[in-house]
Amino acid sequence: MKSTLAEMQTLVAEQGILILLLMGIMMMVNWGLEARKWQLLVRPLEYVPFKRAFMAVFSGVSVSVSTPNRVGEYGGRVLYLANRHKLKAIAATIVGSYSQLIVTIVMGLCGMIFYINNFEIIKSSQYFAPNFWEKILLGVLIMICVLIILLYFRLQIIVAIFDKVPILRKAKIFVLIIARYSAKDLRKLLLLSTLRYMVFSAQYLILLYALGVTVVWWQGFLMISTIYLVMAIVPTIAIAELGLRGQVSLYFLGLLSKNMAGIIAATVGLWLINLVLPAVIGCILLLGVKIFKDK
Repeated sequence: MKSTLAEMQTLVAEQGILILLLMGIMMMVNWGLEARKWQLLVRPLEYVPFKRAFMAVFSGVSVSVSTPNRVGEYGGRVLYLANRHKLKAIAATIVGSYSQLIVTIVMGLCGMIFYINNFEIIKSSQYFAPNFWEKILLGVLIMICVLIILLYFRLQIIVAIFDKVPILRKAKIFVLIIARYSAKDLRKLLLLSTLRYMVFSAQYLILLYALGVTVVWWQGFLMISTIYLVMAIVPTIAIAELGLRGQVSLYFLGLLSKNMAGIIAATVGLWLINLVLPAVIGCILLLGVKIFKDK
């Protein structure tokens, strides 16, 4: 353990500034792609310059850190839109989150296939064939994956549900924005979501290598995909998710490397760079919005 910590300290001392600079650039690319997504999503409502979209995304992160599964993100973003568009923009933003969820589930499914084929999840039982429960789990995940992709390209179904359920009918006007997106728009959103996923997954891998966690890169990527899938499924509050994220990362990445200190350090580092730092920037931007409105 002491030798591992010493190695980490040496690596950080030698590469720390370069790695931090690279992480900062990748963080901006990550949230820049999200800003571009949001810009496209609200385009049917009003034109939002990229700079303002970027500011809105950071403000959304700031609000989201204290809400379950970051749902407060929607409220933080719509502050930058005209009042008449804010409720509709929430529905539009949900479409963007949906596209990111699809990528997370598809990539996570690939990770789960690797995990199931190489590690025993559930102990063997005399009543079931080998890997029985693993195959059941895999089948369920594939069905969920197919269903959410089909629904994504048939978003009009959501509008129809709001139209048929009396309680939801009054809110139908606010989800009509969903039906405006063409298949081309939805594919573009998926592409941007995939690029964003690759960026923050690469960040994780780079941090792991920088902290002395030696893994085969594609195995590391698949395990990281599994971690993101678990984190997307489990309800949590962003500001308090670090403990759970650390445990999940230790479990999956610990199957590939015994450098537990490096795994924890990389997990904490990624959380600070991709969530805490943008949240701090978002707080400053929100303060500016409030002062502007007060004036």
